[in-house]
Amino acid sequence: MKPVLVFIHVSCTSPGYIETLLQSQELPFELVCFSDDSIPEVDPRSASALVIMGGPGNVSEPTAWMHRELEVMREADQQGVPILGICLGAQLLCQTVGGSVRPGKGLEVGWHQVEVLDDARRYPGLQQVASSFEVFQWHAHVCDPPPAAQVLATSSCTPCQAFAIGPHLAMQFHPEMTAQTIRELIERYPEDLEQASPCVQNAQQILDDIHGKTRRAFEIADQLLIPWFEREVKQSNNSVG
Repeated sequence: MKPVLVFIHVSCTSPGYIETLLQSQELPFELVCFSDDSIPEVDPRSASALVIMGGPGNVSEPTAWMHRELEVMREADQQGVPILGICLGAQLLCQTVGGSVRPGKGLEVGWHQVEVLDDARRYPGLQQVASSFEVFQWHAHVCDPPPAAQVLATSSCTPCQAFAIGPHLAMQFHPEMTAQTIRELIERYPEDLEQASPCVQNAQQILDDIHGKTRRAFEIADQLLIPWFEREVKQSNNSVG
């Protein structure tokens, strides 16, 4: 089977629970780092899927590495290679398939409730997920997917928390972040926590029961993503082979 290519950004850190999930599903994968110092040549035809992780930046004002990554993603879309986008990855995917990305009304940071839309319950994986679940957020921009996409989930702070189009899946929220990664974000971007808003939590609120919250978020990741990998990666590879 071709490997899943996992695109990581700027700091080129671990993709968190995504790595654990791929290992548990016995899916071969490779980490590919895009940053100002690393703009790799990637052929999406060599991949069974692309997983695009989060990171800093504005998709509407793309850097050189973003330009290259968007080129790879557009080629993957044309070739029918499934793409999973998380946070910044969701915004890059939105741009790839003809949607738009714009600044939100403000930051959404911390643990917030996401609501599954009633007409999205039939989407594979969403049957297993509670109608409302708590996941981690850290973003300033939001997605406006194209009309062909199906919006799957929303929140009081962000209208589109997840969408699907063709074989692709986008999630604005983070079901994969570990407690250590969240602590590092708090240390790196403390100014983001100073905004007075019901959509922005302080460090104490974020770190309260952090291990319980991340464990429950990993369960959400399993419920949502294992069916996606089964359907879009394993089954498609079996049909080709």
